Amino acid sequence: MEDFIPEALYAMLERRDELSAIERKALASLSWRLRTYGDGDEIIGEGSEPTESCLLVEGLAARSRQLANGNRQLTAVHVPGDFVDLHGLLLKVMDHAVMALAPCKVAFAPHTELRRVAAELPHLGRMLFMCVAIDAAVQRNWIACMGRMDPLRHIAYLVCEVYRRLDVVGQVRDGAFEFPVTQSEVADLVGLSIVHTNRTIQELRASGYVTWQGNQVIVHDWDGLSRLAEFDPTYLNLVRRPR
Repeated sequence: MEDFIPEALYAMLERRDELSAIERKALASLSWRLRTYGDGDEIIGEGSEPTESCLLVEGLAARSRQLANGNRQLTAVHVPGDFVDLHGLLLKVMDHAVMALAPCKVAFAPHTELRRVAAELPHLGRMLFMCVAIDAAVQRNWIACMGRMDPLRHIAYLVCEVYRRLDVVGQVRDGAFEFPVTQSEVADLVGLSIVHTNRTIQELRASGYVTWQGNQVIVHDWDGLSRLAEFDPTYLNLVRRPR
């Protein structure tokens, strides 16, 4: 066991409901196993049968599906505070991989201990289940974006989502956040060619709503950007209320 306080997890959960001191202590007392991964490293393998769930502590990660023809689709972005595979506790076999989009620090917690704290502290168990429900809500919105949005609105929507989720865990400063992804990875997130992705990012920059240079995105006009994207954060469940 390594000394570790899951501060980003606390922040993510407490944006939605209050955690008691006992619940915070229960999370901190899990037998966390810390690891670091480099940019592009596989954190969890497709087809694996994990006995731990993985909490992202630092960096960005993505869920990944590799097709037989070699094409890849990234199906979700994960930010600090996310349990990237909590559903694996119930589904047993991972039907996708999780990869690092940037250098990452992660913490693994044993499934046996997660089951125990969920049984002993039912409210905390509901909060953990809420994480899985939010993951599903994010997937529904990504499907809608992929199927029905033009590229400019889709990429603007991605920026809005990452901005709001990073803001929850204190990683937005004066409208700016780190988004260390390549244009190839953005293309795999939104289902476009690299050429089309490059052209669309240039169009988004020209809107004046954001500056996107290298690994940093600065949002200058949140209202304008969210209108462009038709972004409604309801699916992120950012309302703090009893669960």
